[in-house]
Amino acid sequence: MSDFWKRVDAELDYLGKNRTYLANKCEFSLTSFNLGIKRGSCPSADTAVKIAATLGVSVEYLVTGSNSSVNKNKDEETEQLRLYRKHNEIIQKCEQLSPEKEKLLVVIAESFEKDN
Repeated sequence: MSDFWKRVDAELDYLGKNRTYLANKCEFSLTSFNLGIKRGSCPSADTAVKIAATLGVSVEYLVTGSNSSVNKNKDEETEQLRLYRKHNEIIQKCEQLSPEKEKLLVVIAESFEKDN
């Protein structure tokens, strides 16, 4: 499998999506998608642009693996999304707290911070 497709699979995994989702969003058949992977070939430029847009990454990243300065904001957004997914359950519970309990939770969190 080419590095292009490895990066595509990594992004799909990160997003919690699969190849069928990508094929449907990019309006091409899963069979064509899998054939390209099997051959280790990169897709046409038009298809690569669709794939990159669907995954929220640049074509440059998918092709070369490099994150240029254009992608620095994406890296920050990716980290924020990762943290949100990691702490989603806690965030949902916090959103249900009264303002008083929310303030108390902040005090408790700050005390944990001081212990580190």
